[in-house]
Amino acid sequence: MLTLERLRLTREDFALDADLAIPQGARVAILGPSGAGKSTLLAAIGGFLSPRSGRILWDGKDITGAEPAARPVATIFQDNNLFPHLTALRNVALGLDPTGRLSATTRDRALAALRDVGLDGFADRKPGALSGGQQSRVTLARAMLQDKPILLLDEPFSALGPAMKAEMIDLVLRVAEERGLTVLMISHDPADALRLGGLSLVVADGVAHPPRPTTELMDDPPPALRDYLAR
Repeated sequence: MLTLERLRLTREDFALDADLAIPQGARVAILGPSGAGKSTLLAAIGGFLSPRSGRILWDGKDITGAEPAARPVATIFQDNNLFPHLTALRNVALGLDPTGRLSATTRDRALAALRDVGLDGFADRKPGALSGGQQSRVTLARAMLQDKPILLLDEPFSALGPAMKAEMIDLVLRVAEERGLTVLMISHDPADALRLGGLSLVVADGVAHPPRPTTELMDDPPPALRDYLAR
């Protein structure tokens, strides 16, 4: 279980509070207005932002002070963070060895990860020669190789068209099911939350609210989400 215990996050004059728990293996969509603190919340879980107070626990272990690489977390950002001068194979291999060394074992595992996300035969292509959806698949393959139980997605598919975005969410669901991952995905589109299924967590008015079943939340949204969805 991922527990945010009386967590307070601050950035300049912005503050966000969270006191909630996410079951292991849950698929959680994070919804809320722009600027509400959704990315701030993921940054804290991923270890890129230190909380002002409170704790972050995974399976009962306090990870609040752990460096990003030492956390049980893999993060996929909006811009994919692929290195343009590296091939798809080498970008994926960084999930195993951040130094860029490509041993025979690392190469074999990176190739297998590319096959798993439907990119068999694309290993030698650089990001500039890949479509947006293919770049997203490379990033997902790299995250898979990190072999972390929590996968954070900070709107990585927002630039994709509806059909490709739905395809990528389905791929995330398949990978999560196969590996038993806990998934937290930021989205501005309620259709994404419904496709992800499971739970949704609303961030609004300085609070990250405990997750609720997505269908229940959409049927009876709280005022902050109702106002956002009506725009």
